[in-house]
Amino acid sequence: MRDAVIVEAVRTPVAKGKPGGAYADIHPVDLHAHVLRAVTARLDGLDPAEIDDVIGGTVAQVGEQSTNNTRLAVLAAGFPESVPGTTVDRQCGSSQQALSFAAQGVAAGAYDIVIASGVESMSRVPIGSAALVGGDRAFVGGPAVAERYPGGLIPQGISAELIARRWHLSRTRLDEYAATSHQRAADAWKQGRFAAEVAPLAGLETDESIRPGSTVQMLAALPPAFADERWLRRFGELYWKVTAGNSSPVNDGAAALVVTTSEIAARRGWRPRARVHTATAVGDDPILMLTGIIPATAKVLARAGLTLADIDAFEVNEAFASVVLAWLDETGADPAKVNVDGGALAIGHPLGASGARLATTLLGVLDRTGGRYGLQTMCEAGGTANATIIERLG
Repeated sequence: MRDAVIVEAVRTPVAKGKPGGAYADIHPVDLHAHVLRAVTARLDGLDPAEIDDVIGGTVAQVGEQSTNNTRLAVLAAGFPESVPGTTVDRQCGSSQQALSFAAQGVAAGAYDIVIASGVESMSRVPIGSAALVGGDRAFVGGPAVAERYPGGLIPQGISAELIARRWHLSRTRLDEYAATSHQRAADAWKQGRFAAEVAPLAGLETDESIRPGSTVQMLAALPPAFADERWLRRFGELYWKVTAGNSSPVNDGAAALVVTTSEIAARRGWRPRARVHTATAVGDDPILMLTGIIPATAKVLARAGLTLADIDAFEVNEAFASVVLAWLDETGADPAKVNVDGGALAIGHPLGASGARLATTLLGVLDRTGGRYGLQTMCEAGGTANATIIERLG
């Protein structure tokens, strides 16, 4: 079987996903197209006509992000009409899943050169839009799911509260983690560590949601974000520790990676940056919902024949501080290796783009530190999770 290597990766700076954000006036198809053009332009001699497919991830596939937005982005990027595109949805892990599909296709011989990408414009297609029917939020699971879970599924913010309760995570610890994420991300920009992975757009050159001055004291003053009597009646006292400060913001952004074989890369004079070593996905409790990253990590390590100690850098998506802290407590991973340049709490979480963004950042961390193995994992709505191990080459 052939290998699958990443030869280039790029992301936009992440913008605030609300009116007034840097990308609020940019159609999500054009946002997506920007990274497709940027990533191909970085590879000498690559004619877009040679790309076998573009696999893109998007969560809210409705409105301006509907109708297979990846195919539309291919056309908007100016690629030949012969280049296909498809859009996948594994919720927040959509573009991480796109990378898995791309690597699997290359390894199997179905593709020679493929792009894995993702986009989300939360300023133009707000979170939850895909579940709206006639202006009202619908229960989209159907009667069989409702029968299996008679209390109904719950919002992710409540899941984050349940995780904080189960793992005995204090409000102070959540806020300390969030403040650290902002400081690490601010330091990464200040020291130029993100410069090589970013393709600026619309005058935005750095991630827009980072707050360098965030402190635990400032975060402690924020009120709970999800306090609601409905959930109090269902679950009892949650102590309401999850706030806007220790949750990821809403954002706009896009990212893309080019995947091929090491043989093709050598023939074309492209440097293989990393091999997609092992990728997996798991299902988990849809009520706790965001804890799938724990079994996903165990599964991907077992499949790879590696241990936690073999991993030199981790990117664990910071949907909420409680998610990463529970993962740290369960796995015993070294916090100094986790999200070393900050995470989604600071950089932002443009849902469908986040998996590709994490992979792009992880490549940079391994290049800079000389580490061999990197592991990224992503919690997802519905109680699923992706985990991927990449191996730096050269």
